[in-house]
Amino acid sequence: MTTPEGSVKAKVRKLLNGYTGLFHYWPVPSGYGQTTLDILGCYRGQFFSIETKAHGRKPTLRQTGLLNDIERAMGKTFVIAGVQSPVFDELRAWLNNITETIDDHPHISPDQVNRHPIP
Repeated sequence: MTTPEGSVKAKVRKLLNGYTGLFHYWPVPSGYGQTTLDILGCYRGQFFSIETKAHGRKPTLRQTGLLNDIERAMGKTFVIAGVQSPVFDELRAWLNNITETIDDHPHISPDQVNRHPIP
């Protein structure tokens, strides 16, 4: 059985996986080192982070500080609370805008088999 936040994460993962070349990293908290948000990503040179929550929940004070730090560094942040959150539409629109306005630079994309830059 999936938790309410787990359902949000599954929907986010499905959305992000729909964009070719989009990098997303889901750190696993282990008690060592510095904590971060649920998802860190980069799409065509644009850094973003996502914090997921169950419906009605809000980021903690620590998470809010991290969201603010990322925004100050000119990264884009999203807080998605619940599977019906309108922020899904905001995230999709932001990614689609990047798709339409920023070239994907295929000459520097990694080869999917050998993982080397394409000449």
